[in-house]
Amino acid sequence: MSKFKLWYKQPALRWSEGVPLGNGRIGAVIYGGTDKETWSMTEVTYWSGKSEDLVSPSKGKVDLEEMRKHFFAGDYATGDKLAKQSLQQVKQNFGTNLSLCDIKFQYAPVGDSEQFVRELELDQAISHVSYKVNGNTITREVFATHADELVASRIWGELPGSVSFTLGIEGRTESFITETLNNDTLKFRGQATEDVHSDGTCGVKSEGLVKVVTSGGTLRVEAGQLVVSNADEAWIYFAVNTDYRREDAWAEECERQVEQAIAKGYAQLREDHIVDYRELYARVEVDLGTSAQSSLPTDERVQLFKKGQTEDPDLFALFYQYGRYLTIAGSRADSPLPLNLQGIWNDGEACRMGWSCDYHLDVNTEMNYYATEISNLGECHLPLMRYIEELSHAGRSTARDFYGSEGWVAHVFSNAWGFTDPGWETSWGLNVTGGLWIATHLMEHYDYNQDREFLEQQAYPVLKEAATFFLDYMTIHPTYGWLVTGPSTSPENHFYPSDKTQGAQQLSMGSTLDQVLVRDLFNFCLKSAQLLEIDIELQKQLTEAIAILPPLQIGKKGQLQEWLEDYEEAQPEHRHLSHLFALYPSNQITPQGTPELSAASRVTLENRMQEDELEDIEFTAALFGLNFARLHDGERAYKHIAHLIGELCFDNLLTYSKPGIAGAETNIFVIDGNYGGTAAIAEMLLQSHAGEIHLLPALPEAWSTGSLKGLRAKGNVEVDVTWENNQLVEATIYTYTQGSISVRFGHDNVSMEVEVGGVYCLNSQLQVVQI
Repeated sequence: MSKFKLWYKQPALRWSEGVPLGNGRIGAVIYGGTDKETWSMTEVTYWSGKSEDLVSPSKGKVDLEEMRKHFFAGDYATGDKLAKQSLQQVKQNFGTNLSLCDIKFQYAPVGDSEQFVRELELDQAISHVSYKVNGNTITREVFATHADELVASRIWGELPGSVSFTLGIEGRTESFITETLNNDTLKFRGQATEDVHSDGTCGVKSEGLVKVVTSGGTLRVEAGQLVVSNADEAWIYFAVNTDYRREDAWAEECERQVEQAIAKGYAQLREDHIVDYRELYARVEVDLGTSAQSSLPTDERVQLFKKGQTEDPDLFALFYQYGRYLTIAGSRADSPLPLNLQGIWNDGEACRMGWSCDYHLDVNTEMNYYATEISNLGECHLPLMRYIEELSHAGRSTARDFYGSEGWVAHVFSNAWGFTDPGWETSWGLNVTGGLWIATHLMEHYDYNQDREFLEQQAYPVLKEAATFFLDYMTIHPTYGWLVTGPSTSPENHFYPSDKTQGAQQLSMGSTLDQVLVRDLFNFCLKSAQLLEIDIELQKQLTEAIAILPPLQIGKKGQLQEWLEDYEEAQPEHRHLSHLFALYPSNQITPQGTPELSAASRVTLENRMQEDELEDIEFTAALFGLNFARLHDGERAYKHIAHLIGELCFDNLLTYSKPGIAGAETNIFVIDGNYGGTAAIAEMLLQSHAGEIHLLPALPEAWSTGSLKGLRAKGNVEVDVTWENNQLVEATIYTYTQGSISVRFGHDNVSMEVEVGGVYCLNSQLQVVQI
């Protein structure tokens, strides 16, 4: 039996207690008990809204120059007013991803049951429910197969004739309609419409079906539902497709998918699903130790964390592997869209309010993929690579129409059609480096896999065009002589200018996040152009521009400055830590390379933590863990990830944002905390951003003995590590690109030349003992 599973002794009464399944396109959250069960179904392209060509109110560089004069002069209020006139878009049919439907099972009353167990096996990506009634064990299992493009389920009992249920479908949008076919199928169609994020008339269309196959008993249609009575076994198949970017024959595909699945047979379908899934999942193994709590149900273990009883290293390992599971379930190489605010799942809460299940480009979507490369799931990154490329195409008109500049730009969020304009309120919508932030994932993907073709054909062209925009858009600061962005935000945060009569402000010139992102962009493009031996004139421009970018600065409180000036924070409790991008995921701040800036980063983190009103939400906890890991402070990182698990997770270990913050009305599922927490655990065990492979850089005492296999390091390297009593026992380095690498543990460091396909076993002293 695998220890990596979520399991419970009681029914799931609501969505937040259910277990998520996914095949990279279709999502399901399964919840219920002995008498009923719900499958909450989603599809990643099921979006309201539509693609629109919106009119820009800007006159380009003329308007930009005028508003910049006021910001440089310290007149932020007037500058902000001008920015609202020229750089603020009007909300129209932006849209949101929506929940598709609920499949409802009603089972025959069973009276008292015993030995009830619900579980999600991470090793196989299959959910199970089992219980015993009058000596008869009933079992249900469900999985979402990527290999065969649907969701499949089997229900059976130990005794003949013990399977009886009624199955119906409830749509989640007004246009949803169903019909019955052949006494064994429910067919449905719908359109993703709502009137919070669009006008209620436009959205993606869907068509799908649910088919039931039985052995023994009877199957009939009654009142628009399928009724199974006294069957020995039943198999359920669900398929759905949409017209997103498709015109021909999409509506008929679900019938083909179900027919092929039935022809293949359930057993083979299940086996193919496991093989396909484990090709990715089985690459990584993590053992952080066990404790008495390891044998408890998942919800009980989470409750103990909430009480401060975090001596459960195996729960951290489970949370890590669960994050990898959610990545595989939500984002496969052929997924039509990347993970959104809720992955590919949807609790219905975020999209009924001012939020949207969209692509937030000021940390949320980025964090969804923070763990992907290090956790050996590089293929799962590919939908985001394609999305960024499409975003760059859409962003050309935004660069031209709003800024009068060449290249491409995107701002604070986007949707299924590549929205790139500023948002409809400059205080959060004028994040001019939102597109650049998400585009740094092209750099990460290349740094890990060293795929020259990917660099030449995809990463460099997109990033070169982004660099073209910033070279054209940026301006020289009249006082400092630095090349700066602006006006723009430090995502969603506020400050007080020296003239406090102007009140709290959001827009300024040259925020720290902007400058860090631009420096990484320019450096990457310069090195890439040199490697590819192209764009000599651009190389010259980039070299000159890099020389006059602002430096990272330390403020009067000893903190890393968030803005170009040492402004007073208007919201010292703010949830965002955007300027610490320089520490994570970038490498502009490292403990060895920039000790003073590292100390300033620590001050920033500690100051934020000390605020009684800290906006304590899922991605903030993950960011604390990530940044303390980069500072090699394993105990602090451990504390924050324990807090994330114990205080900011539902019983199903999905993370949430608390009510009262950023307009949230209740605990709202936001998946970035899962992925960010997963990345933080990986960063505590392995880092490779600072030009070396650093083994166990932030190992907490609670994980003093353990092992890992299959984590990835930059430079196309794979790493296995074993340790005891906080000391390295051995490490094995697998290299897939020829070159030089450096490996560190503690104060020891070794450099070596490696070959393609090399295997290098290092002992506790980092001596090579086997090749």
